[in-house]
Amino acid sequence: MATQHQDNSLLQAQRTQLKPPPLYKVLLLNDDFTPMDFVIVVLQRFFGMDREHATRIMLKVHTDGRGVCGVYPRDVAATKVEQVTAFARSNQHPLACVMEEN
Repeated sequence: MATQHQDNSLLQAQRTQLKPPPLYKVLLLNDDFTPMDFVIVVLQRFFGMDREHATRIMLKVHTDGRGVCGVYPRDVAATKVEQVTAFARSNQHPLACVMEEN
């Protein structure tokens, strides 16, 4: 009778600790030339805000000099910055949109 050899060693699955990718805040910066209504349009169009939320963020930009529009992965944040900047320039506004690590 043949006996079957059993291997008692267990392979332990190594768990790699993947940390989530860094997130970036997209911010609008205040200037003395861009109309408040235009900032509200930008917030609604590019960040999906309703008028009330967009107005609150616009007032924060106006009073504090900057306001957070959203927090996104790097590629999404960079795209939002490019889109807002291009839209502002095409409408002859100097509105600055930047991103910084969260």
